[in-house]
Amino acid sequence: MSTAVSARAKTGDTEEAPLLQVRDLHVEFRTRDGVAKAVNGVNYSVRAGETLAILGESGSGKSVSSQAVMGILDSPPGFVTGGEIMFKGRDLLKLSNEERRKVRGAQMAMVFQDALSSLNPVHTVGTQLGEMYRVHKGSSRKDAKLKAIELMERVGIPGAKERVNQYPHQFSGGMRQRVMIAMALALEPDLIIADEPTTALDVTVQAQVMELLGDLQREYNMGLILITHDLGVVADVADKIAVMYAGRIVETAPVHELYARPAHPYTRGLLDSIPRLDQKGQELYAIKGLPPNLLRIPSGCAFNPRCPMAQDICRSEVPPLHAVTEQDGRALPGRGSACHFWKETLHG
Repeated sequence: MSTAVSARAKTGDTEEAPLLQVRDLHVEFRTRDGVAKAVNGVNYSVRAGETLAILGESGSGKSVSSQAVMGILDSPPGFVTGGEIMFKGRDLLKLSNEERRKVRGAQMAMVFQDALSSLNPVHTVGTQLGEMYRVHKGSSRKDAKLKAIELMERVGIPGAKERVNQYPHQFSGGMRQRVMIAMALALEPDLIIADEPTTALDVTVQAQVMELLGDLQREYNMGLILITHDLGVVADVADKIAVMYAGRIVETAPVHELYARPAHPYTRGLLDSIPRLDQKGQELYAIKGLPPNLLRIPSGCAFNPRCPMAQDICRSEVPPLHAVTEQDGRALPGRGSACHFWKETLHG
């Protein structure tokens, strides 16, 4: 595989256009019990060589929004009901199914959270990796197998020449995840979406997988969307963060600024929930209550039933994504907060 350009291109003082730009995306699930509003007006962008982490509890819409981007949403019951998904200048939602299939794998790929269920148990790892080359490149079985071995070596799987003939159950959880990453990399896509890539892995293996993703991204100058509920996983790898709650993005920020000074009570609650060495023996903080039922999202700010700062306006008016500024009015680039009281949260 060829080495890509190492840095983001710039024209004068203007950064290149986003590789992916999601605009006002809406997704709903039509069930017997009613319509679940899973994604409600999501906006974000990713450039080549950039990492966007999308954070939030289970049910916040992280994975659903990424499935809509990839075009793998189960429909029915899931339907994209509005918005644009601009990828390399084209709106993916306006492409035919055949055109979307040509984009998947070759131009954008996905690493799923459960490698064991995502890999076919009755085919060898080599067969599944090689299929990418046979289907998309027309490679022979022999050439596809050689490519599979090369990929396995590239993602750090020892003994690739022997292990290429093994089945998924013969690999550890961390090695299976490396196989999934190899599969996503096979056709050198411009964008990779990693959906909870370290779920169920121990801390040491988590770090190894995240380091591998970071190294590969820098080598190939890929855009990377990292979906997770674990703030500790993204601290060292993300450039910027979008926090989701009840299908909306409630805060955006460069990674280190968000950790230092959150501007939304939900983000502050997530950060306070991270175990800390200086709190040994103390009870861990937890956000009170549960995420809302998407069939019956609360009026106003969806977080208001759990928010310690909630007031009457929070129960009646949906807050827009405010541009976040310093106390003297200076804009904070890349920062936004969908909270009526973001100033009190940020500066309090």
